[in-house]
Amino acid sequence: MNYRNSVITAVILSLFAIAGTTMVAYTYDRTRDRIAANEREVLMRKLNVLIPRDEYDNNLFADTLQVRDPKLLGTDEAVTVYRARRKGKPVALVMAPVAPDGYSGKIKLLVGIGYDGILTGVRVSAHHETPGLGDAIDEERSDWIFGFDGKSLGNPPLDRWRVKRDGGAFDQLTGATITPRAIVKAVRKSLLYYREHRADLYVESVKSGAKPDSVQDSPTPGSGEANKQSGAAQP
Repeated sequence: MNYRNSVITAVILSLFAIAGTTMVAYTYDRTRDRIAANEREVLMRKLNVLIPRDEYDNNLFADTLQVRDPKLLGTDEAVTVYRARRKGKPVALVMAPVAPDGYSGKIKLLVGIGYDGILTGVRVSAHHETPGLGDAIDEERSDWIFGFDGKSLGNPPLDRWRVKRDGGAFDQLTGATITPRAIVKAVRKSLLYYREHRADLYVESVKSGAKPDSVQDSPTPGSGEANKQSGAAQP
């Protein structure tokens, strides 16, 4: 009798497990497209902060490029570049590099650069920096990130692209130096990458013969080819 009861119980539990798994899969399938659409909408809002909507007339999500440069873009993975044009002429772009040496790990960025090489702005898209300290890199927490607006490799001079504690021109955060140091370095490297590859970054896919989102390794410079956790104060 006990054996029979055990079998019945096991069957019932198995049925519940199957039903539960089916419901989860069904719910995910029904909401997957909605989640993707919401993420796309959030990203578009961030892109339009860096490149105002009235400054371009193309589809940023359709006019993209994938590039690689672990040294200058901070990651071994392909980095997406969103390219803005008006009447077919380049206006600006937004690239998504990584600051690999944040206090609590990688910091993902969106870096907007005008065609002239001047920053249209920088935003943090994901990080795990310390709440109350390093998380001041978020625009909702402080205005520190706005300090990049209008900057370029000549403003300030290249050797001043450091936080003030290191003899540079950029403020650090109270109780946090590692986090802003990592971002300043990543933005500077992004500008260097842009300077070296600007022409290639704006080449239209149909003209270059490449697929719109094909992964392209960065050429040799000059070749012409183209969330949050607690912790102690930072040094």
